[in-house]
Amino acid sequence: MAPPALQAPSTLARMTEPIEALLQRAERVLARLENILPRPLEAPDWAASAAFRWRRRGNLRLLEPVRRVAPIRLAQLREIDTQKERLVRNTEQFVAGRGANNVVLTGARGTGKSSLVKAVLNEYASRGLRLVEVDKADLVDLADLVELVDGRPERFVVFCDDLSFDEGEPGYKALKSVLDGSVAASGDNLLIYATSNRRHLLPEYMKDNLSYEHTEDGEVHPGEVVEEKISLSERFGLWLSFYPFSQDEYLVIVAQWLRNYGVPEGEITAAQKESLVWALERGSRSGRVAQQFARDWAGRRGG
Repeated sequence: MAPPALQAPSTLARMTEPIEALLQRAERVLARLENILPRPLEAPDWAASAAFRWRRRGNLRLLEPVRRVAPIRLAQLREIDTQKERLVRNTEQFVAGRGANNVVLTGARGTGKSSLVKAVLNEYASRGLRLVEVDKADLVDLADLVELVDGRPERFVVFCDDLSFDEGEPGYKALKSVLDGSVAASGDNLLIYATSNRRHLLPEYMKDNLSYEHTEDGEVHPGEVVEEKISLSERFGLWLSFYPFSQDEYLVIVAQWLRNYGVPEGEITAAQKESLVWALERGSRSGRVAQQFARDWAGRRGG
């Protein structure tokens, strides 16, 4: 029989095999945990674009630069002069470091709410304005976004497009907290611009009217349900309302889009009748419908 000293290497090898297997299993477990646990938020390359999108990839949260920002300009938007003037004034104050308000743009679909916000970005991007588009589902991360941009020299507009909430959605409270009432106040370099087809951003039901109180002197006081639904929209300092276009306004917008697509002036008048039929078939005389018609008309003529 071999001496005990000669057996030691093989015994040691057998002992290390289970340890190596255990370490490999531990590494696999740690790799899975890294995918499960939230990762620290990293700042993007702020010089990469004037617009960013807030995105989630599993537990990874990041700001993605928008490589091709929509080129819409203020001069291209017609028949919304009052709304344009007020939003431009508010944004001018914001970019200049003066007092400015969070804004909600509400009203009829396709009337230029989103386009106006994008046009304002293009107008003021050279002066440091940046836009961060955040989906409704990601508003729960809004406080983290506020912290990320705090102290930056740029001026940030958080853009929530087509915003509306169902009752109990978590993003509702997160947005409400940032707009007003949070213990940690947001910096003066961030505003929220939201668009919505609902004036109060929440669904309104007939049963809500039952909560109104009528006093003996004839005064009417909204109940708690109505007050809660109004409370979010009231936190926006500036309301801009958009209305359906008349036929004449619609034709002006059609002409503007046809020019934008390079259609000669002589053909614009000829296209008006067909543009009205186009709108009738879609049941709407909106700016979006006007753009869709102009794109189709220009495409058919090879423009």
